[in-house]
This record gives sequence, structure tokens and C-alpha cells, in this order.
Amino acid sequence: MRAHMSSSPSRAQQGVALIIVLIFVVILSGAAAFAARRALFGESVARNMLDNEVARQAAEAALRDAERDVLMAGGGVVAGASCDRGSDRPIKQAYGDPNFGTDCPRGQCRFANIAYYTGSNFSTNTNPQPWWPGAGSKWNNTFSGKPPLSTNCNFNGGVALGTFTGTPPLSGVARQPEYLIEYMQRGTDIYFRITARGWGLDPNSEVVMQTFFQRGAV
Repeated sequence: MRAHMSSSPSRAQQGVALIIVLIFVVILSGAAAFAARRALFGESVARNMLDNEVARQAAEAALRDAERDVLMAGGGVVAGASCDRGSDRPIKQAYGDPNFGTDCPRGQCRFANIAYYTGSNFSTNTNPQPWWPGAGSKWNNTFSGKPPLSTNCNFNGGVALGTFTGTPPLSGVARQPEYLIEYMQRGTDIYFRITARGWGLDPNSEVVMQTFFQRGAV
């Protein structure tokens, strides 16, 4: 009588159970990795949104600072400021004000007339407006802070926050926000287009804002 050898049912079951456990381990590991990746992505999005909001508020602060600058009466250094507006203030009448020019001396821009702006074309760099990035830009990329009084106070380009007004510098930003003031006139109406840009903690987070500000004749 011959004995027939056969696989043990318990061993076969153990082999199947091991495969099932390994499959579940792979599935759970994939799910955990996906959850961790989503969490990191959500954190990155939240961080970027917060940094963008900081940059927006910095640009808003620069807009308000520029308005204070326009309304200054002149006649001495403002407490906390690093430069004096001097003969820049009070602002003179119409386009005859020599303190405004095409090179934006001390942040004050002026072109021949409104027709210059109506002929502007960014794609062809025709009549570049001072606040445009790149070619034709009048932003002062080397002036990113408040210089000591009488040092670098005759710059061309954007004005850093508080340079003339004494506004305290912002914290938690890559660099201080800055602004440009453009002198415009239609008939007897004098107004200013103010462009400001601000940064968040990340220098790549940048927000540009504009406003029009009108004041009475001086």
C-alpha cells in the first residue's frame, strides 16, 4: 500500500495570508504617502497665500506712504526720515515742476503729456511706463532700504518706505516696499498715479498695486 503525500491545508492558508498581508501593507503605505504629500502640499499653499498677503499689505503701506509724501510741505527733514524732500515740496504747478522727470528723480516721474501714455505698448516697449518691469523700468533695484541722511538721497527710481516720511520699516519682509509717483494733468486737474510694490518674506512673492491720488492746486 502506497502512501500519498499532499500539501498541508494549514500551510497553504498561511501562504495566502502572507500575500494578502503584503498587499494590505503596500496599499496602506501608498495611502500614507499620499496623505503626507497632500498635507505638505496644503502647507505649501497656505504658506504661499500668507506670503502673498504680506506682500499685498506691504504694497498697500507704500501707497499710503506715497500719499503722505505728496502732501508734505517740505522745509526740513521729517523725524525718522533718512532724506529731505527740500525743494521737491510743496509740489509746483503743472508740468513745469523741474523736480519731476523722465528718469524719475527721487521717485517722481513725469513725461511730456498724456499722449505719451496712450501710445504705450508693453509688447514692443513703446513709450515704456516707469512702473513696468524689465526694459524701461524706473524701479531702483539697487536702492532697497533707507540710506543715511545726505547719502544716496539724490537717486533715480523707486522710493523705499519711509525714506522721506519717516514711516518705520516693516518687519517680516524680504525688502522694504517702494513706490513711484507720476505727475499727471488734464486741463487744470492735477493728479498723481502712484504705483507701489511690496514683498513677502520670500523675495519671489511680489505684489504691485496702483492708485490715483488727486490734490488741490498749490
